[in-house]
Amino acid sequence: MERTIVANFDTRRDAETAVEHLVQEHEIERTDIFIRAPGKANTAGVRAAGADVESGHPGVEKHGEPELSGPIEVSVDCDAKRSTIVRSALEKAGATLLRME
Repeated sequence: MERTIVANFDTRRDAETAVEHLVQEHEIERTDIFIRAPGKANTAGVRAAGADVESGHPGVEKHGEPELSGPIEVSVDCDAKRSTIVRSALEKAGATLLRME
């Protein structure tokens, strides 16, 4: 039976880390993972991290401010047998809220 597990993350960096671990370590198909802002507003999370803090280029200052309008939502479609692995990976990456749909 297929399930959808939904997790919220405070930062874009944590959401991207969760996806990376699911795909690379747990062999979840990238096409079964979805990332979105749960509301209508664009958002980079509720606090700045990673590229939202630094430009990523030595000697180049960061320009602008990240849009911090709410959490990042990651949803993963998986079969029931893998739901424990998926939930654990999301929690380890910093999920602040987990639910099943």
